[in-house]
Amino acid sequence: MKDLAEPKWMYLKAALLLVIGVTCVALLFLDQPTLRTAVLLALAVWAFCRAYYFAFYVIGKYVDPAFRFSGLWSFVRYLTRRNRK
Repeated sequence: MKDLAEPKWMYLKAALLLVIGVTCVALLFLDQPTLRTAVLLALAVWAFCRAYYFAFYVIGKYVDPAFRFSGLWSFVRYLTRRNRK
């Protein structure tokens, strides 16, 4: 698959991902409209964002600056190969 290089398509992709996320959170909250559901959804989103940040920024900047990840599968392959050594 070719890398996404044109800014307008990057913005469209970001907007679509945001729409998907907001829609899912809204539908889940409407299914169970409680404070507990809202807090759990907020914590889940925050935790996944932090994990994503770790997978790409922390590993690439501090742990192994020579390695460049192309996606989450690339990160998983990196972890499994690293653990074999």
